[in-house]
Amino acid sequence: MKVLDVGCGIGGPLREITRFSSAEITGLNNNAYQISRGKELISLAGLSDRCNFIEGDFMNMPFPDNTFDAAYAIEATIHAPDALGAYREIYRVLKPGQYFALDELCLTDKFDPNNTKHKDIKAEIELGSGLPDIRSTRECIQAMKDAGFEVIFAKDLAEDSECPWYHEFDPSRISLKTISNSRVGHLLTRAIVGTLEFLRIAPKGCNRLFSILQTASHGLVTGSREQIFTVTFFVLGRKPLKESDI
Repeated sequence: MKVLDVGCGIGGPLREITRFSSAEITGLNNNAYQISRGKELISLAGLSDRCNFIEGDFMNMPFPDNTFDAAYAIEATIHAPDALGAYREIYRVLKPGQYFALDELCLTDKFDPNNTKHKDIKAEIELGSGLPDIRSTRECIQAMKDAGFEVIFAKDLAEDSECPWYHEFDPSRISLKTISNSRVGHLLTRAIVGTLEFLRIAPKGCNRLFSILQTASHGLVTGSREQIFTVTFFVLGRKPLKESDI
């Protein structure tokens, strides 16, 4: 199978999937540095014959229609300015009858747009993670359908998880393993980063960047704890064999 990884980063999932399958996977990314790093890693893993990276925009993919046997996106299309546009491009390059698997960050049905606390949490996630307006699970499903996909399965996988995904990031937990994510760890890290920046060992702006990342962490953990946000919304869509099947 020829598979597309949409918004592949440096190719972590790409490498893992290639290891246990016989698929040839193409990673699409608009970040030249991440692509160069990804190529280094697939070479070290001995997977260069089955993996490759293409620099491009998933809103306007550099592939012909009906190219791939499967496609997936893991926490990537949340960055799209328009989900429908991104899903339509994936639909276009996927062969008829084949599947697109999506793992998306979404607001849940418990999010109340009139609740000030909920709005503040949403804003923290968007600022800290560099995201456009976060979509709801319902909006995500509808965009998939509007793009032409038949939605086979859709579920927030966090609902059945015995251990919350943010377990290791929860600042209220203190142990040797999680100390860096505790409040004490945050204070120590801020002091170290601030000192390194003051001494010009670290580039200017590192302390500001750390604050932004802390904002993201707080919003992600709080939003997940309040069950108004999920990082594990999974959707499986199928491109019909014929347009008339939609």
